[in-house]
Amino acid sequence: MNPNLEIQLIAIVVAVACALPGCFLVLRKMALMSDAISHALLPGIVIGFFLAGTLASPLLLGGAVIMGLITVSLTELLTRTRLVKEDAAIGMVFPFLFSVGVILVTRFAGNVHLDTDAVLLGELAFAPFDRLVIGGTDLGPRSLAVMGGILLFNLLFLVIFYKELTLSTFDAGLAASMGFRPGLLHYGLMLVVSVTAVGAFDSVGSILVVALMIAPPAAAFLLTRRLAPMLFLAALIGAVAAIGGYWLSYALDASIAGSIAVANGLLFLLAFLFAPKRGVIAAIGLRRRQRWDFAIRMLAVHISHHEDLPEGPRECRTDHLQEHINWSAKFAESVVDKAKQRNLVALRGRILSLTADGRTLAKQAMET
Repeated sequence: MNPNLEIQLIAIVVAVACALPGCFLVLRKMALMSDAISHALLPGIVIGFFLAGTLASPLLLGGAVIMGLITVSLTELLTRTRLVKEDAAIGMVFPFLFSVGVILVTRFAGNVHLDTDAVLLGELAFAPFDRLVIGGTDLGPRSLAVMGGILLFNLLFLVIFYKELTLSTFDAGLAASMGFRPGLLHYGLMLVVSVTAVGAFDSVGSILVVALMIAPPAAAFLLTRRLAPMLFLAALIGAVAAIGGYWLSYALDASIAGSIAVANGLLFLLAFLFAPKRGVIAAIGLRRRQRWDFAIRMLAVHISHHEDLPEGPRECRTDHLQEHINWSAKFAESVVDKAKQRNLVALRGRILSLTADGRTLAKQAMET
């Protein structure tokens, strides 16, 4: 297979595998936990390397997963004391564990591939050269096989525990009352996150692991609030970012992992700006509509208070709105025009009066 195609396949599989559990981290407001786990795995990997003497040993995977669960447990323990908040607990636990791993690497493993640059950044360009050969048959890049297996594991976990994960994510109290074990599900999810981070660690580095676990789910969260579509969109956004980032790195002759992280950031920025209901542009439009709606309600209430009184002909003039409601002449004319378009007011000469719909609106406004 073409090495360029293999790199893109690896990137896509890694992106999708990271995005699926990342959706639950985003929904549970635990985005920092992905950063904590992906960095705190390092001591477990180093200790596994010391015990096995090789980077190919499953001891590295086991040590890293155990360290990920230790990170979660220590964070939970500190949080439950109520002396510190969760973000502060994470900020204390993962820098400590990551620093221990960096010290071990620089002190005892400086002459092997297990170095700080590989840990932080990874290098997808080298992934196709590490082949999985069984019985003399080349089965492709080792990282593709590993991440493919982890992706299947993640999918199986989500399919089996989808209902329980959904309920415990949105209402842990209800989940507990129905006999589920939210705490156990939480640690199961953290196990999935740890295994995924470990598998992606060598190929893409810890920085891209965090980007892939958070950016696609965060972008999908802006596009939908339904869990099933969010999972699909997160996986799709991650895959698009993987392909786009690869070709961006090709065009710029830059780091593949770094370019994929940039592509993830750009896709999130697009969702942040242009999401149909929750993007910045949509929010600006909503605030603008709310401003006009409020102004029209004020106009309806003002006319309702004065149109049947002797001073009505004077109070219900467009030019009098500047004095009574403190609107500029241009804004007052615009509000009256919009109210007329909605058939809420009628203009007889220079006097404003409410239509039946306008009186209904004024009544609703005064009752709220």
